[in-house]
Amino acid sequence: MSVTSPASTKPAFLLLEDGTFFNGISFGAEGTRGGEICFNTGMTGYQEVFTDPSYTGQLLIMNTAYVGNYGVKKEDVESSSVKIRGLICKNISERYSRMQASGDLADYLRDNNIVALEGVDTRALVQHIRNKGTMNGIISTEFNDIVRLRERLKLVPQMSGLDLSQEVSTNEAYTYGSPDATWRVAVLDFGLKQSMLRNFAERQVYLKIFPAHSSVQEMLAFKPDGFFVSNGPGDPAAMDYAVQSLKDILATGIPMFGICLGHQLLARTQGIPTFKMHHGHRGLNHPVKNLLTGKSEITTQNHGFVVDGTVAAQTPHVEITHLNLNDGTIEGLRLTNKPAFSVQYHPESTPGTFDSRYLFDEFITMMQAHKH
Repeated sequence: MSVTSPASTKPAFLLLEDGTFFNGISFGAEGTRGGEICFNTGMTGYQEVFTDPSYTGQLLIMNTAYVGNYGVKKEDVESSSVKIRGLICKNISERYSRMQASGDLADYLRDNNIVALEGVDTRALVQHIRNKGTMNGIISTEFNDIVRLRERLKLVPQMSGLDLSQEVSTNEAYTYGSPDATWRVAVLDFGLKQSMLRNFAERQVYLKIFPAHSSVQEMLAFKPDGFFVSNGPGDPAAMDYAVQSLKDILATGIPMFGICLGHQLLARTQGIPTFKMHHGHRGLNHPVKNLLTGKSEITTQNHGFVVDGTVAAQTPHVEITHLNLNDGTIEGLRLTNKPAFSVQYHPESTPGTFDSRYLFDEFITMMQAHKH
Protein backbone atom coordinates (compact mmCIF):
# COMPACT_ATOMS: atom_id res chain seq x y z
CA MET A 1 0.00 0.00 0.00
CA SER A 2 1.31 3.43 -0.92
CA VAL A 3 -0.45 6.50 0.40
CA THR A 4 0.36 10.17 0.00
CA SER A 5 -0.45 12.67 2.75
CA PRO A 6 -1.03 16.25 1.57
CA ALA A 7 1.92 18.50 2.34
CA SER A 8 1.34 21.40 4.73
CA THR A 9 2.61 24.92 4.17
CA LYS A 10 1.54 26.37 7.53
CA PRO A 11 4.56 27.78 9.40
CA ALA A 12 5.50 26.59 12.90
CA PHE A 13 8.16 27.82 15.29
CA LEU A 14 10.46 26.50 18.00
CA LEU A 15 12.04 28.61 20.75
CA LEU A 16 14.50 27.18 23.27
CA GLU A 17 15.10 28.41 26.78
CA ASP A 18 18.47 29.89 25.83
CA GLY A 19 16.90 31.96 23.04
CA THR A 20 17.74 29.67 20.10
CA PHE A 21 15.00 29.95 17.46
CA PHE A 22 14.00 27.62 14.60
CA ASN A 23 11.48 27.95 11.78
CA GLY A 24 9.54 24.93 10.54
CA ILE A 25 6.36 23.72 8.88
CA SER A 26 3.39 22.36 10.82
CA PHE A 27 2.22 18.79 10.22
CA GLY A 28 0.28 18.01 13.40
CA ALA A 29 -2.36 19.80 15.43
CA GLU A 30 -2.44 23.58 15.66
CA GLY A 31 -1.58 25.29 18.91
CA THR A 32 1.29 25.99 21.30
CA ARG A 33 3.01 23.39 23.48
CA GLY A 34 5.91 23.62 25.89
CA GLY A 35 8.07 21.05 27.62
CA GLU A 36 11.57 19.73 28.11
CA ILE A 37 13.24 19.17 24.76
CA CYS A 38 15.04 15.86 24.18
CA PHE A 39 16.12 13.65 21.28
CA ASN A 40 15.78 9.99 20.32
CA THR A 41 18.50 8.29 18.27
CA GLY A 42 16.35 5.39 17.02
CA MET A 43 15.76 4.91 13.31
CA THR A 44 12.47 3.02 13.70
CA GLY A 45 9.66 2.51 16.20
CA TYR A 46 8.35 6.07 16.26
CA GLN A 47 4.79 5.08 17.22
CA GLU A 48 6.00 3.03 20.21
CA VAL A 49 8.18 5.97 21.23
CA PHE A 50 5.39 8.56 20.92
CA THR A 51 3.04 6.46 23.11
CA ASP A 52 5.64 5.66 25.79
CA PRO A 53 4.38 7.31 29.03
CA SER A 54 7.98 8.05 30.04
CA TYR A 55 7.97 10.85 27.42
CA THR A 56 5.21 12.77 29.25
CA GLY A 57 6.08 16.46 29.49
CA GLN A 58 8.64 16.43 26.67
CA LEU A 59 9.12 17.87 23.21
CA LEU A 60 10.78 15.15 21.19
CA ILE A 61 13.30 15.45 18.35
CA MET A 62 13.59 12.40 16.11
CA ASN A 63 17.15 12.11 14.77
CA THR A 64 16.27 10.00 11.75
CA ALA A 65 15.94 11.98 8.49
CA TYR A 66 12.38 10.80 7.69
CA VAL A 67 9.52 10.11 10.09
CA GLY A 68 6.18 8.56 9.16
CA ASN A 69 7.35 6.48 6.20
CA TYR A 70 5.56 3.31 7.35
CA GLY A 71 2.38 4.88 8.72
CA VAL A 72 0.70 3.89 11.98
CA LYS A 73 -1.25 0.91 13.29
CA LYS A 74 -3.01 0.27 16.59
CA GLU A 75 -0.88 -2.77 17.47
CA ASP A 76 2.22 -0.56 17.83
CA VAL A 77 0.98 1.60 20.69
CA GLU A 78 2.38 1.34 24.23
CA SER A 79 -0.42 3.23 26.00
CA SER A 80 -3.87 4.69 25.42
CA SER A 81 -2.65 7.83 23.63
CA VAL A 82 0.36 9.77 22.36
CA LYS A 83 2.29 11.01 25.38
CA ILE A 84 4.85 13.43 23.94
CA ARG A 85 3.96 17.14 24.21
CA GLY A 86 5.22 17.88 20.72
CA LEU A 87 7.34 16.53 17.87
CA ILE A 88 10.22 18.05 15.89
CA CYS A 89 11.75 16.38 12.85
CA LYS A 90 13.67 17.01 9.67
CA ASN A 91 11.16 15.54 7.21
CA ILE A 92 7.68 14.06 7.50
CA SER A 93 7.18 11.42 4.86
CA GLU A 94 4.36 12.35 2.49
CA ARG A 95 4.07 8.70 1.48
CA TYR A 96 3.86 5.58 3.60
CA SER A 97 4.06 1.97 2.47
CA ARG A 98 2.97 -0.86 4.77
CA MET A 99 0.19 -3.32 4.25
CA GLN A 100 -0.77 -3.34 7.94
CA ALA A 101 -0.89 0.46 8.33
CA SER A 102 -4.25 1.99 9.23
CA GLY A 103 -3.32 5.61 8.51
CA ASP A 104 -0.61 8.23 8.19
CA LEU A 105 1.38 9.85 10.97
CA ALA A 106 0.20 13.42 10.36
CA ASP A 107 -3.47 12.48 10.83
CA TYR A 108 -2.54 10.37 13.86
CA LEU A 109 -0.84 13.33 15.53
CA ARG A 110 -3.74 15.64 14.73
CA ASP A 111 -6.21 13.10 16.15
CA ASN A 112 -4.12 13.05 19.36
CA ASN A 113 -3.83 16.86 19.43
CA ILE A 114 -0.03 16.85 19.13
CA VAL A 115 1.68 19.93 17.70
CA ALA A 116 4.50 18.92 15.35
CA LEU A 117 6.87 20.64 12.96
CA GLU A 118 9.15 19.51 10.18
CA GLY A 119 11.78 21.27 8.12
CA VAL A 120 14.03 21.84 11.14
CA ASP A 121 17.78 21.23 10.90
CA THR A 122 17.61 18.49 13.52
CA ARG A 123 21.33 17.74 13.24
CA ALA A 124 22.15 21.29 14.33
CA LEU A 125 19.43 21.21 16.99
CA VAL A 126 20.63 17.92 18.51
CA GLN A 127 24.25 19.09 18.49
CA HIS A 128 23.13 22.23 20.29
CA ILE A 129 21.42 20.20 23.03
CA ARG A 130 24.39 17.84 23.32
CA ASN A 131 26.64 20.86 23.89
CA LYS A 132 24.35 23.02 26.05
CA GLY A 133 22.33 20.32 27.80
CA THR A 134 18.62 19.55 28.01
CA MET A 135 16.42 22.61 28.40
CA ASN A 136 12.81 23.65 28.03
CA GLY A 137 11.36 24.72 24.72
CA ILE A 138 8.10 25.79 23.15
CA ILE A 139 6.66 25.04 19.71
CA SER A 140 3.80 26.95 18.16
CA THR A 141 1.71 27.34 15.05
CA GLU A 142 0.04 30.40 16.60
CA PHE A 143 2.88 32.78 17.43
CA ASN A 144 6.01 33.78 15.54
CA ASP A 145 6.86 36.65 17.86
CA ILE A 146 9.82 35.71 20.05
CA VAL A 147 8.69 38.00 22.86
CA ARG A 148 5.28 36.27 23.11
CA LEU A 149 6.85 32.83 22.80
CA ARG A 150 9.32 33.68 25.56
CA GLU A 151 6.48 34.73 27.87
CA ARG A 152 4.68 31.43 27.24
CA LEU A 153 7.91 29.52 27.73
CA LYS A 154 8.35 31.00 31.21
CA LEU A 155 5.17 29.19 32.26
CA VAL A 156 6.59 25.75 31.38
CA PRO A 157 7.80 23.99 34.57
CA GLN A 158 11.28 22.53 34.84
CA MET A 159 11.48 18.73 34.83
CA SER A 160 13.52 18.65 38.05
CA GLY A 161 11.13 18.35 40.97
CA LEU A 162 8.16 17.18 38.86
CA ASP A 163 6.16 14.06 39.72
CA LEU A 164 4.54 13.28 36.37
CA SER A 165 3.76 9.63 37.05
CA GLN A 166 0.38 10.52 38.52
CA GLU A 167 -0.65 11.90 35.11
CA VAL A 168 -0.11 8.54 33.41
CA SER A 169 -0.69 5.92 36.11
CA THR A 170 -3.91 3.92 35.99
CA ASN A 171 -6.77 5.34 38.07
CA GLU A 172 -8.14 1.92 38.98
CA ALA A 173 -6.53 -1.48 39.42
CA TYR A 174 -7.03 -3.99 36.61
CA THR A 175 -5.76 -7.44 35.66
CA TYR A 176 -3.87 -8.75 32.63
CA GLY A 177 -3.26 -12.30 31.45
CA SER A 178 -4.74 -15.63 32.45
CA PRO A 179 -5.88 -16.21 36.05
CA ASP A 180 -4.71 -19.80 35.58
CA ALA A 181 -1.10 -18.74 34.94
CA THR A 182 1.68 -20.15 37.09
CA TRP A 183 2.76 -16.85 38.66
CA ARG A 184 1.03 -13.78 40.08
CA VAL A 185 2.74 -10.39 39.93
CA ALA A 186 1.55 -7.10 41.39
CA VAL A 187 2.52 -4.17 39.16
CA LEU A 188 3.03 -0.67 40.58
CA ASP A 189 2.19 1.56 37.63
CA PHE A 190 4.13 4.81 37.27
CA GLY A 191 3.77 4.96 33.47
CA LEU A 192 3.65 1.38 32.29
CA LYS A 193 4.30 0.22 28.72
CA GLN A 194 1.92 -2.47 27.46
CA SER A 195 4.71 -4.57 25.95
CA MET A 196 6.08 -5.15 29.45
CA LEU A 197 2.79 -6.78 30.39
CA ARG A 198 2.93 -8.91 27.24
CA ASN A 199 6.41 -10.13 28.13
CA PHE A 200 5.20 -11.25 31.53
CA ALA A 201 2.02 -12.89 30.20
CA GLU A 202 4.12 -14.87 27.69
CA ARG A 203 5.97 -16.31 30.69
CA GLN A 204 2.89 -17.65 32.44
CA VAL A 205 2.34 -14.62 34.66
CA TYR A 206 -1.02 -13.24 35.76
CA LEU A 207 -0.74 -9.54 36.61
CA LYS A 208 -2.71 -7.01 38.57
CA ILE A 209 -1.79 -3.41 37.81
CA PHE A 210 -2.16 -0.93 40.67
CA PRO A 211 -2.27 2.90 40.73
CA ALA A 212 0.88 4.77 41.77
CA HIS A 213 -0.37 5.56 45.28
CA SER A 214 -1.46 2.01 46.14
CA SER A 215 -0.43 0.66 49.54
CA VAL A 216 1.47 -2.57 49.99
CA GLN A 217 -1.56 -3.96 51.86
CA GLU A 218 -3.74 -3.43 48.78
CA MET A 219 -1.20 -5.20 46.59
CA LEU A 220 -0.66 -8.07 49.03
CA ALA A 221 -4.39 -8.85 48.86
CA PHE A 222 -3.67 -10.08 45.31
CA LYS A 223 -1.36 -12.73 46.86
CA PRO A 224 1.53 -11.93 44.50
CA ASP A 225 4.60 -14.09 43.98
CA GLY A 226 6.48 -10.92 42.98
CA PHE A 227 6.27 -7.17 42.58
CA PHE A 228 7.10 -5.27 39.40
CA VAL A 229 7.83 -1.51 39.55
CA SER A 230 7.36 0.14 36.16
CA ASN A 231 8.99 2.86 34.13
CA GLY A 232 7.53 6.37 34.13
CA PRO A 233 8.18 10.09 33.64
CA GLY A 234 9.41 12.80 35.97
CA ASP A 235 11.93 13.22 38.77
CA PRO A 236 12.30 10.30 41.22
CA ALA A 237 13.48 12.77 43.89
CA ALA A 238 9.92 14.18 43.94
CA MET A 239 8.37 10.78 44.73
CA ASP A 240 8.95 10.12 48.43
CA TYR A 241 5.61 8.30 48.63
CA ALA A 242 6.82 5.82 45.99
CA VAL A 243 10.15 5.29 47.78
CA GLN A 244 8.21 4.43 50.94
CA SER A 245 6.00 2.01 48.98
CA LEU A 246 9.10 0.21 47.72
CA LYS A 247 10.54 0.05 51.23
CA ASP A 248 7.28 -1.56 52.37
CA ILE A 249 7.52 -4.07 49.50
CA LEU A 250 11.12 -4.92 50.39
CA ALA A 251 10.05 -5.53 53.98
CA THR A 252 7.75 -8.34 52.82
CA GLY A 253 10.69 -10.32 51.41
CA ILE A 254 8.77 -10.97 48.19
CA PRO A 255 10.89 -10.60 44.99
CA MET A 256 10.90 -7.23 43.26
CA PHE A 257 11.93 -6.20 39.74
CA GLY A 258 12.20 -2.53 38.73
CA ILE A 259 12.66 -0.93 35.31
CA CYS A 260 13.78 2.64 34.54
CA LEU A 261 11.95 4.84 37.08
CA GLY A 262 11.49 1.68 39.14
CA HIS A 263 15.28 1.26 39.10
CA GLN A 264 15.83 4.82 40.32
CA LEU A 265 13.25 4.41 43.09
CA LEU A 266 14.86 1.15 44.26
CA ALA A 267 18.20 2.97 44.49
CA ARG A 268 16.62 5.71 46.58
CA THR A 269 15.27 3.14 49.06
CA GLN A 270 18.93 2.42 49.84
CA GLY A 271 19.83 6.07 50.32
CA ILE A 272 21.42 6.38 46.85
CA PRO A 273 20.60 9.76 45.27
CA THR A 274 19.55 10.34 41.68
CA PHE A 275 20.39 13.36 39.56
CA LYS A 276 19.42 14.95 36.27
CA MET A 277 21.63 14.06 33.30
CA HIS A 278 23.14 16.55 30.89
CA HIS A 279 21.01 15.36 27.97
CA GLY A 280 19.74 11.89 28.87
CA HIS A 281 19.66 8.52 27.09
CA ARG A 282 16.92 7.97 24.51
CA GLY A 283 17.10 5.48 21.67
CA LEU A 284 17.38 1.80 20.81
CA ASN A 285 21.14 1.46 20.36
CA HIS A 286 22.74 2.05 23.78
CA PRO A 287 25.48 -0.49 24.66
CA VAL A 288 25.38 -1.92 28.19
CA LYS A 289 27.72 -4.40 29.86
CA ASN A 290 26.35 -7.03 32.23
CA LEU A 291 29.02 -7.19 34.95
CA LEU A 292 27.73 -10.54 36.21
CA THR A 293 28.19 -12.36 32.89
CA GLY A 294 30.74 -10.16 31.13
CA LYS A 295 28.44 -9.94 28.11
CA SER A 296 27.30 -6.76 26.39
CA GLU A 297 23.84 -6.02 25.06
CA ILE A 298 22.26 -3.36 22.87
CA THR A 299 19.47 -1.71 24.82
CA THR A 300 16.44 0.54 24.43
CA GLN A 301 16.50 3.55 26.75
CA ASN A 302 14.45 6.59 27.69
CA HIS A 303 15.52 8.48 30.79
CA GLY A 304 16.78 11.90 31.86
CA PHE A 305 17.69 11.00 35.45
CA VAL A 306 20.29 8.52 36.65
CA VAL A 307 21.52 6.80 39.82
CA ASP A 308 24.60 8.25 41.52
CA GLY A 309 27.28 5.65 40.72
CA THR A 310 29.82 6.85 43.28
CA VAL A 311 27.39 6.49 46.16
CA ALA A 312 26.00 3.21 44.81
CA ALA A 313 29.48 1.65 44.79
CA GLN A 314 29.88 2.48 48.49
CA THR A 315 26.40 1.49 49.70
CA PRO A 316 26.12 -1.71 51.79
CA HIS A 317 24.05 -4.57 50.36
CA VAL A 318 24.02 -2.98 46.87
CA GLU A 319 25.76 -4.57 43.90
CA ILE A 320 26.14 -2.76 40.58
CA THR A 321 25.24 -5.24 37.85
CA HIS A 322 25.19 -3.24 34.59
CA LEU A 323 27.15 -0.28 33.21
CA ASN A 324 26.59 1.94 30.19
CA LEU A 325 29.54 1.52 27.82
CA ASN A 326 29.20 5.05 26.42
CA ASP A 327 29.43 7.06 29.63
CA GLY A 328 29.88 4.60 32.51
CA THR A 329 26.55 5.39 34.19
CA ILE A 330 24.75 2.79 36.30
CA GLU A 331 22.38 0.62 34.24
CA GLY A 332 21.50 -2.05 36.79
CA LEU A 333 21.80 -3.03 40.43
CA ARG A 334 20.65 -5.69 42.84
CA LEU A 335 20.35 -5.99 46.59
CA THR A 336 22.43 -8.68 48.25
CA ASN A 337 20.21 -8.92 51.35
CA LYS A 338 16.82 -8.88 49.59
CA PRO A 339 15.40 -10.58 46.46
CA ALA A 340 15.33 -7.36 44.42
CA PHE A 341 17.01 -6.10 41.26
CA SER A 342 16.51 -3.40 38.66
CA VAL A 343 17.76 -2.01 35.36
CA GLN A 344 17.74 1.51 33.98
CA TYR A 345 16.90 0.51 30.41
CA HIS A 346 13.78 -1.09 28.86
CA PRO A 347 14.26 -4.85 28.40
CA GLU A 348 10.93 -5.31 26.62
CA SER A 349 12.67 -3.48 23.74
CA THR A 350 9.79 -1.99 21.78
CA PRO A 351 11.32 -0.70 19.66
CA GLY A 352 14.74 -2.34 19.75
CA THR A 353 16.64 -5.60 19.89
CA PHE A 354 15.66 -8.49 22.15
CA ASP A 355 19.08 -8.69 23.85
CA SER A 356 17.71 -7.89 27.31
CA ARG A 357 14.53 -9.96 27.54
CA TYR A 358 16.40 -12.52 29.62
CA LEU A 359 15.73 -10.22 32.59
CA PHE A 360 12.07 -11.27 32.64
CA ASP A 361 13.24 -14.90 32.84
CA GLU A 362 15.60 -14.01 35.70
CA PHE A 363 12.69 -12.53 37.61
CA ILE A 364 10.71 -15.74 37.10
CA THR A 365 13.71 -17.69 38.43
CA MET A 366 13.87 -15.39 41.46
CA MET A 367 10.18 -15.94 42.23
CA GLN A 368 10.63 -19.68 41.80
CA ALA A 369 13.56 -19.75 44.24
CA HIS A 370 11.63 -17.70 46.77
CA LYS A 371 8.54 -19.87 46.52
CA HIS A 372 10.52 -23.06 47.16
